[in-house]
Amino acid sequence: MRAFPVGLAIAAASGGAWALCFGREPSAWLGWVALAPFVAVLGEPRLTARRAAVLGWVQGFVAWVPMVWWIAPTIGTFGRIPAALAWSLMGLVCFVLALFHAVFAAVGRRLARRGDGLALAALPALWVVLEWLRGNALGTLSFPWNLAAYAWVEVPGALPLAAWVGAWGVSYAVVAVNVALGLAWRRRRPAPAAGAVLTVLLALAFAARFSRPAGAEPSVGGGRQVRIVQPNATLQPEDGAVVRRQYHDLIRQSEAECRGEPALLIWPESAAWPAAWGSWDLRRDVARLASRGCTVVLNSPTLDAENPADDVYYNSALLIPAGPAAAETVEAAGRYDKRHLVPWGEHVPLADLLPFVDTLARFAGRFTAGTSPALLEWDGERLGMAICYEVIFPAASAAQARAGATVLVNVSNDAWYGDTSAPRQLLSAARFRAAENRRVMLRAALTGISAVIGRRGEVRERLDLGARGVLRRRVRGTAEVTPYARAPWIVPLASGILALAALIAARRIDDHDRDRHQREIRPAQQQDREPPGVSLSARTWSWSSPSWTVRCRRPASGTAPGKAPRCCANAGAWSAASKP
Repeated sequence: MRAFPVGLAIAAASGGAWALCFGREPSAWLGWVALAPFVAVLGEPRLTARRAAVLGWVQGFVAWVPMVWWIAPTIGTFGRIPAALAWSLMGLVCFVLALFHAVFAAVGRRLARRGDGLALAALPALWVVLEWLRGNALGTLSFPWNLAAYAWVEVPGALPLAAWVGAWGVSYAVVAVNVALGLAWRRRRPAPAAGAVLTVLLALAFAARFSRPAGAEPSVGGGRQVRIVQPNATLQPEDGAVVRRQYHDLIRQSEAECRGEPALLIWPESAAWPAAWGSWDLRRDVARLASRGCTVVLNSPTLDAENPADDVYYNSALLIPAGPAAAETVEAAGRYDKRHLVPWGEHVPLADLLPFVDTLARFAGRFTAGTSPALLEWDGERLGMAICYEVIFPAASAAQARAGATVLVNVSNDAWYGDTSAPRQLLSAARFRAAENRRVMLRAALTGISAVIGRRGEVRERLDLGARGVLRRRVRGTAEVTPYARAPWIVPLASGILALAALIAARRIDDHDRDRHQREIRPAQQQDREPPGVSLSARTWSWSSPSWTVRCRRPASGTAPGKAPRCCANAGAWSAASKP
């Protein structure tokens, strides 16, 4: 690379453009080109693995900071952590996330340098593998946030395509287009890029045209009544008067929806806080709603029923069925325990190494992760629950669909994040979970964004951030299992095999080219060292690599002694200025 700082600037610009694909007002067209300059830089023939890793880390860090900057004020405000420490922790998170981009660059540079069909197929596969590792291989620290697929959430055909290949497959398509454009820019050969882009466009068109699910979409006039409550409650634990007022407002808002036809009433996560299911007031008020014909889905911390003395708590979703009940007798008919807990929010990973970081959870104590994708039964439907950021885990919803879930439900407390891009990013993830499984997704958020999402991922109705209200819909579930839900692992596995095979093949090809070059150039070098004035016969030799080719011809016999060979490279012809 002539000027490494230029490469750094291009990588940083690419990271900034990539971040804009996930902002408050996402730019859909940037998802087609944001990574292309970064890929073009990786195609530099003389780029070393170390410098490629630096470029990748810069690109990733610049992208992640604006995508997750809201972590700092969240943990600073609700965790009572000093601002400097909160921003440092956010920076540490971005540092770690950027390492995945560094690995992509360091490993993928060999493929990008080739710029051939192998690179077009394998670089997107490498990106998908690293996304999957980020979202699954880190245990409780796994963080599949802002997958590349979400950059195309508004692109026609992308969401229906997810029913076949999941978000991982759509990520492959997003990166494939960017790789094709980047390599075309680098190689000045648009034909392969045009073919790759055309293939992706055909896949999107096919999905949009032929992925229409059978059965009714959520619409007025069919199915069962659903009420999604968005109370727009704030998090002010110090102000008891505000907390009590918000709770009574929630009950009045719910009572107004439990008059007439029976319905499913969905409360967001933490809607009744600080009341837990064991409190008398909450049981009394929910029993009154159930007696009026509402089945209530609510969130509450719960004790381990088998070992209540062990002080083991779960973050749970409870279903209280409609019917005559009193505070003393009302019981939950179903319970789901959250399986993916928020790191340093609901549990503290690496507590032995980071004892100074306390939980941000408002409930005193640390939660235990659930182990089962339990479904909640309601009037012939089976609800697959996701609490808060669980909705970003694709395999979790797929497991519920395979287990028989007919409707997906996401209850969330997005008040932590305020009016930032975080609630919008969670909504994008929820839309993909609906499309991947061809299930209606009912999303109830404390302060927004609540939504009724159709089976193709389209938002049918929504309440925006800061709004107070109720979404009213009739919903009909489905038991269909999509190709993706049957085997959510197949695209990451195929990507891993493809990336590994391509890297091995590229290494062998490069080794073969280097050996051939050494065999062909050595005789010429030996002949070049012969004394000047000796009559030599005409001789040619060449050396090729994926990036350029050089052919040289020795001057014919009888020419002036010491005349330099004439060489031709892919950039044009030139004459050596010194003796061979």
